[in-house]
Amino acid sequence: MRKIPRTMSTQHPDNVIMPFFTEGAPFHGEDEIKEAYYVFSHLRCDEQMWDCEGKEVDEFVIKKLLTRYENFFKNKRIGKDLFITLRAPNPAYEMSEAKILLETLESAPRSYDTARIFYGDGAVPPIFEVIIPMTTNADIINRVYHYYHDFVVGKQYKKCFSGDITIREWIGEFMPETIEVIPLVEDVQYMLSADAIVQDYLKDKNFPYQRVFLGRSDPALNYGFLPAVLVVKIALQRLNLLQEKLKIPIYPILGVGSNLFRGNMTPFNVKECLNEYPSVQTFTIQSAFKYDYDEEVVRKAVETINNQERKPPVVIDEETALDITKRLSSAYREQIKELAPLIGDIARFVPRRRMRKLHIGLFGYSRNVEGITLPRVISFCAALYSIGLPPELLGLHALTGKDLSFLKTAYPGFFEDISIAASYYNEDVKKLISPKIAKDIEKALGVTNYVENLLHSEYTTQIINALLSKKEETVSENIISAGKVRGFLG
Repeated sequence: MRKIPRTMSTQHPDNVIMPFFTEGAPFHGEDEIKEAYYVFSHLRCDEQMWDCEGKEVDEFVIKKLLTRYENFFKNKRIGKDLFITLRAPNPAYEMSEAKILLETLESAPRSYDTARIFYGDGAVPPIFEVIIPMTTNADIINRVYHYYHDFVVGKQYKKCFSGDITIREWIGEFMPETIEVIPLVEDVQYMLSADAIVQDYLKDKNFPYQRVFLGRSDPALNYGFLPAVLVVKIALQRLNLLQEKLKIPIYPILGVGSNLFRGNMTPFNVKECLNEYPSVQTFTIQSAFKYDYDEEVVRKAVETINNQERKPPVVIDEETALDITKRLSSAYREQIKELAPLIGDIARFVPRRRMRKLHIGLFGYSRNVEGITLPRVISFCAALYSIGLPPELLGLHALTGKDLSFLKTAYPGFFEDISIAASYYNEDVKKLISPKIAKDIEKALGVTNYVENLLHSEYTTQIINALLSKKEETVSENIISAGKVRGFLG
């Protein structure tokens, strides 16, 4: 049985502080090669997700790592001890980048050849997995699996013309023979059917295990923080039931950022996160986690995750959770419709940390939700935090006393978590929002026991005043200063 990683470093640009090995902001391709080595060698992460969507693709990541850091990777083998896992575009939603998927799949055999020369054998492929975002059905991942098997590897048995030698005889063998496809499920309705998608995918395959990736950021952006948490918990318990039914391990990956809205995992609360999602096998280690804290603190936190085995999921009542999800999602969206122009206005001041295109989500195109367009979730969070309006508070005014009683067992950390997030609330934000939203926020604050972070409010007040006076020269600077207080950009 192969090693299934516990910690997956990702390239999410939620950090305030740029790491020492970069040439400045934002990250560029060569910086990300250095990053992969750094997270393996210094932070002790098991896995690096290599993002092939939304940026210039480096198809030679394995070759660069092995040649530049030869001594390290001689002792830590990629594909056995450490893992590079590719995230490719989904042609169903990203047609402009669709062919990058094919280029990504073609890179796996080439990386295998590089590793075979480097290690002196060919037993372990360095790349054998690919993550497909925005998975909504089994056909999407089946298509990737079969394309690789039939067209990437399968072409080696064909001939260029009649009577000629095979492509394998001409070019050499193509390995690995198959690619493992990890569905990344990012929308609530499909997260609730993640188990059905995986079961459909596995019905004609004899795999020893299956990994499945659950997003946390986009569901929160589209439906609100608490609905995203509850839907993840439902998805995890359904995947656990599928594991028992199929009698093969299902290994969930959970995409968790540092702030509560995007997942709530920092180097200081990894034990709480492990307890909240005990059945998750792999947790993402995003950029704020890696770079906005002391390196030794980060390394110890990563080791804590790596050394703790996963456990059965926390079981919650689905009917109650889905009722809360429906009501809070509706309340959240009503607020977002009004706040969208303000969010967009502030987001333009949020500094870029990596070169990325906009992600496609529910609010990604104006045609989706009544003309509403939002920035990607990290800029969305940074914008709201920067005016003292934590996005976690949105939609919570719809909670009832019965809901709060349910959360005490379904989400035991809720009251402490939301109180910490609320500490970044600044009453001065009322100058920018409508009386109705201000009243809703006050009601949401009623479920917290927060203590205002005065230093954070000092920076956010300056941002609010600058926006009102149209003297915006220092807004970006204060966004960064406020982010340093929080320990994340967005």
